Amino acid sequence: MRRTFQLMLALAVLLTTAAARGQQRPNVVVFLADDAGWGDYSHSGNQMVQTPSIDSIAKSGVSLDRFFVCPVCAPTRAEFLTGRYHPRGGVRGVSTGQERLDLSETTVVEAFRAAGYATGAFGKWHNGSQWPYHPMARGFDEYFGHSSGHWGEYFDAPLEDNGRMVRTTGYIVDVCTDRALNFIDRNRQRPFFCFIPFTTPHSPWSVPVDDWLRFRDRPIAQAATTPEREKPEETRCVLAMMEQQDRNVGRVLRRLQDFGLRENTIVLYFSDNGPNTARWTGGMKGQKATTDEGGIRSVCFLSWPARLPQGHVVPQISGAIDLLPTLISLAQVPRVGEKPLDGKDLTPLLQRQPVDWPDRTLFTTWAGRVSARTQKFRLDSDGQLFDMEQDPGQTLAVNQQHPELAVRLQSAVREWRRDVLQPDSPLASRPAGNAVDPRPFPVGYEEFPITMLPARDGEPRGGIKRSSAAPNCSYFVNWTSLEDRMVWNIDVHKSGEYDVVIDYTCPLGDVGSLIELQCGSSRLQGRVNTVWDPPLLTNQDTLPRPHGESTMKEFRSLSLGRISLESGRASLQLRALEIVGKSVMDVRRITLTLLSATAAP
Repeated sequence: MRRTFQLMLALAVLLTTAAARGQQRPNVVVFLADDAGWGDYSHSGNQMVQTPSIDSIAKSGVSLDRFFVCPVCAPTRAEFLTGRYHPRGGVRGVSTGQERLDLSETTVVEAFRAAGYATGAFGKWHNGSQWPYHPMARGFDEYFGHSSGHWGEYFDAPLEDNGRMVRTTGYIVDVCTDRALNFIDRNRQRPFFCFIPFTTPHSPWSVPVDDWLRFRDRPIAQAATTPEREKPEETRCVLAMMEQQDRNVGRVLRRLQDFGLRENTIVLYFSDNGPNTARWTGGMKGQKATTDEGGIRSVCFLSWPARLPQGHVVPQISGAIDLLPTLISLAQVPRVGEKPLDGKDLTPLLQRQPVDWPDRTLFTTWAGRVSARTQKFRLDSDGQLFDMEQDPGQTLAVNQQHPELAVRLQSAVREWRRDVLQPDSPLASRPAGNAVDPRPFPVGYEEFPITMLPARDGEPRGGIKRSSAAPNCSYFVNWTSLEDRMVWNIDVHKSGEYDVVIDYTCPLGDVGSLIELQCGSSRLQGRVNTVWDPPLLTNQDTLPRPHGESTMKEFRSLSLGRISLESGRASLQLRALEIVGKSVMDVRRITLTLLSATAAP
């Protein structure tokens, strides 16, 4: 009798738990690759690589067969976050402040946090570094990774841990995945939104040695659409990075399975742009930074075993702008914000619902170019029309065969430019090259008192230069004259006392220079009295760095003291008053920490 009662009680508990699970909102895990092209997966037909864990998301769920993102990183991330074309949110570039998402925009993460989700991001952010552009001001409870664009150190990298820089141990993808797993462990009893934006296969070409050894001598069995431009060594390194990334996707999926969470977890995987090198893309034209098919088509897999069919392929075109409305619809989470969305809720297509789904036009822009994609055709940035079903390589324009369609799409592009790019707006165009964005960098929020001002966001004046043409992971060098300056355009939120720390290197012969930090009427002076001249970290690279990327080194912190800053916009300038040797020092960043705010009068 007692045995029967125990069995009935256990069954009741099981049924109650199952019912509660059925009513609980789903967890969400979002994987975002960096610079992976559509062709970098075995699911896409690449025979040179094996990505079983990533492929399993498609096999256990839905694949968006014609899914389009942006030509480069930050714009795609902005469109995923907001459901709106990225120029609407002020994102015009990938560095020097141009990558920042306007504060008037609301994000998908804010919607999930407002609904009671635990939220965390672990990896590359790339839509603003300083508060309130920081990921923890845009909906995330915690953040670990690098908030800028490409990162120059993949082994034992210095990364940000909720506002503070820490030196990590291990390969960057493993390290960030470890933190994501820790987040899942701590929040498995409540709904969570876990964002894992990987840093690979973006250069630098650095991958663990065991992965490289498997690919080092592998033949290139499938060539790029433009084979004369393909560099086999780089292709091999990319594919090694993809298999390494796939293992980390597998670690997360297994953890969800171990906790019994996989059934009620929405798993999303996509990439932020086309391939960063010439390599196999199934014959498509274009790669990263182009508005052609190969530059913007990405895989996109969504799996939710409890609600979505397995192995379903959606043929209708879709894009990064559709992810916000789709995720909040699937999870039944109320949207936060009132700005009109450009994206559509794809739920009916994902769930195989009978629905009238008219043809639509998706627009892509970068560097002044705009292309338009319908279900069958692409109008490229030169106004040439191509049949993408018959000609994925965009080799033969069909304007003459379809003159009315060509004219209609050309007119649609002009209207889209007026609506989205707003050519009459003072912020409509990108600053020339890598010029610093005119919007000031905010400083001094009590809820997030640490503000890092990297060389990326500063302006070198005089003879000072960046360590590379790519600003994101650069540092200032060639500080040799009393006329030289480093300038940051800032907006001080709170008047008060700020602690100043400079990350620097300085060889023995240059020690002793007197420097001054000036902001308005406030000045702070100090000497560079400690030698710190570490070697360049060239031993961590699998292949030589692409031209324009900084070769990194370990920087040390120089405590300069305290400075009083008044609220408002100002120019923060670092200069030398005395130079002892050939150069003052190399500078990676200035960190300002609000110690005490001054009460408003």
